[in-house]
Amino acid sequence: MSSIDGLGRWTRRSFLRRSLAAVAPMIVPAGVLGRGRPAPSERVTLACIGFGTIAHSTGRQFLHNENVQVVAVCDVNHLSGHYGYQGELDGGREYGRRLVNEHYAKLAGRDPATTNYCRTTADFREILADPAVDAVNISTPDHWHAIMAIEAARAKKHIYCQKPLALTVAQGRAIANAVAAAGVTFQTGSQQRSSVHFRKACELVRNGAIGKVKVARVWLPGGHKDWSGLGNRQAPEPVPEGLDWNLWLGPAPEREYRPALHPLNWRHNYDYSGGMVTDFGAHHFDIVQWALEMDASGPVRFHSGRAEFPPSDALYNTATSFAFEADYANGVRMIVEIADPKAGVGGVRFEGEDGRWIYCSRGVLESHPEDIRRTPLGDTAVRLYESNDHEANFIACLYSGQPTICPAEVGHRSITIAHLANIMLRLRREELKWDPAKEQIIGDDEAAAMLSRPMRAPWSLV
Repeated sequence: MSSIDGLGRWTRRSFLRRSLAAVAPMIVPAGVLGRGRPAPSERVTLACIGFGTIAHSTGRQFLHNENVQVVAVCDVNHLSGHYGYQGELDGGREYGRRLVNEHYAKLAGRDPATTNYCRTTADFREILADPAVDAVNISTPDHWHAIMAIEAARAKKHIYCQKPLALTVAQGRAIANAVAAAGVTFQTGSQQRSSVHFRKACELVRNGAIGKVKVARVWLPGGHKDWSGLGNRQAPEPVPEGLDWNLWLGPAPEREYRPALHPLNWRHNYDYSGGMVTDFGAHHFDIVQWALEMDASGPVRFHSGRAEFPPSDALYNTATSFAFEADYANGVRMIVEIADPKAGVGGVRFEGEDGRWIYCSRGVLESHPEDIRRTPLGDTAVRLYESNDHEANFIACLYSGQPTICPAEVGHRSITIAHLANIMLRLRREELKWDPAKEQIIGDDEAAAMLSRPMRAPWSLV
């Protein structure tokens, strides 16, 4: 669609990058300046790769960003089907196309039934080969992130990639290296960094509000929740019409289609994810790293692990309950436990001296004493990167050339904690020693071998 693609797009955007490089990563909406929506040639053209549960949030955020034009939806599922928690949301590329068309048709005052703003495909490689696409939003199961992100970086596409960043430590390192080599803008979907409650908690910790930090206590959800409502259908069934099951599996081991895995409950199978340790660990460990100024490092020792696993031949084979501890070289100990179900997604509590602590969760900031969280920081206080919209931050940084609030290296370091914990728990090790500088497990070859996994042919990272 030439009216969307625009000619000379990169000339205009190069000018914008140079103009904004010296300022904070913020774009003033064109509407504020009285110019209306930016011209098509000045918008970022974005394709959604994967249109299931999380794309209902990120996809809409990009649709409503006036500096973005969503031009394509890629999903291995053609027909609409239940992708959401308890099945209340639909998904698939046809659903995504309709959502995009309805949005832009409404803006233009046109009939969405007679206007098409969005093309669709099942194969992400078609998206990456299209020079009209500037950026991609990767919202697929975890086992696909590395291949898609690395290929997107090589194709010079800017990348918003959902958490957990990768399925293994080796895959995360490969993503970070590929992004650095390509020089593209990258945002990990760890959106808690764009929350005022988490940012303020980390700023208070950084500024000594609780004195020297002794413990970072993390609570994560546990169990195998049946998000799709299909968890009892674990036997093989015919592949639904419109679903390319072989492409959904991709680099994962070959397996017959089971509704209990797709959609969404794949999180409970180790071939595609790491269970709740990686799912919400990606969020909360990221906040610990941020508060402790460890974005380029991590713990050096994992220990005191205990976990309950289903039988080895179970379809849902990630830990149902778990706990472990991890020590940083600076003496801070992270203690991870299952959250009380009433606490929802859990949270993080930083414990310091004299009984002082700060707790943060989604929409929650608490402290003891209470006045810790109410006392404003001084003019000379350490201030952390401020973002109040994770998707908008990605787009702003694409224009400005500034790093995003959660670039690939940061996302990799945070999820590495979860992967190392899973390795320790699955091997029933009393401890694992980790060198965060070399990214090597020390003195345990069997555990070190689990830093990577084989991929089903023809897929690979090279």
